[in-house]
Amino acid sequence: MGTLYLVGTPIGNLEDITLRALRILRQVPFVAAEDTRTTRQLFRHYEIETPLISYHKFNETARLDTLLQKLQEGDLALVSDAGMPGINDPGALLVRAAINAGHRVVGIPGASAPILALTISGLPTERFLYLGFLPRKSAARRHVLQSVANEPGTLVILVTPHRLLAVLADLQAVFSTSRQLAIGRELTKMYEETWRGDIAAAMVHFQQAPKGEMVLLIAGNPAPESCWPEEKVQAAITDLRQAGVAPGVSARLLSRWSGWSRRQLYPLIVQEQS
Repeated sequence: MGTLYLVGTPIGNLEDITLRALRILRQVPFVAAEDTRTTRQLFRHYEIETPLISYHKFNETARLDTLLQKLQEGDLALVSDAGMPGINDPGALLVRAAINAGHRVVGIPGASAPILALTISGLPTERFLYLGFLPRKSAARRHVLQSVANEPGTLVILVTPHRLLAVLADLQAVFSTSRQLAIGRELTKMYEETWRGDIAAAMVHFQQAPKGEMVLLIAGNPAPESCWPEEKVQAAITDLRQAGVAPGVSARLLSRWSGWSRRQLYPLIVQEQS
């Protein structure tokens, strides 16, 4: 029975790989790679000649039996384009299947963009919520953001360059514009940058979408203990609707009572009355 190794690879700087990772990548019979072209660049740099098998989100189900067969014959390593496999990259399906088939699964830790961005952000790190990539459509993004608006921990989000301005606009609509942000861009690369400020300042600073993959970090709710739970807010909205109170007045009153912002409350009030 072979062992499945999940191997962390650099997120930019090729020096950010461990000696153990290099040893495993050299000694296993095969390496399953999200993008074989990207992994070959790493292999050429470190003179690794292990055969590669393509394994990405478009073939991870079809390729599963092949990889499980490889595990029956010997060890197998899994790598993503960058960072740790399985975090917004293929891997979770293979891990579950390998465990169910009785194989040992071992992690070879390495670089991780979300964790790196969090540690250098200057925002609280003792509690955080990782959201990955937000939905593509604004309405769906705002729904997700509203659901975590009272989260006390730092929010960690991955953002593509062409969606940064739209995501900032959604943040402005859902959160207080004074909520603190940090945006890590091109981490570990030549043009690495970490911008820090509040939502209002971010809207001014990022007039055009910058280049490079980014991690967006949002400070948690500064006073979550003073906010009502969502169930209590929904009950109050129903009571105000039945009393005939106008949506704008309901939003103003509930914002004062509940600790929720009017931007958070108004969509819930309108939905209740529709």
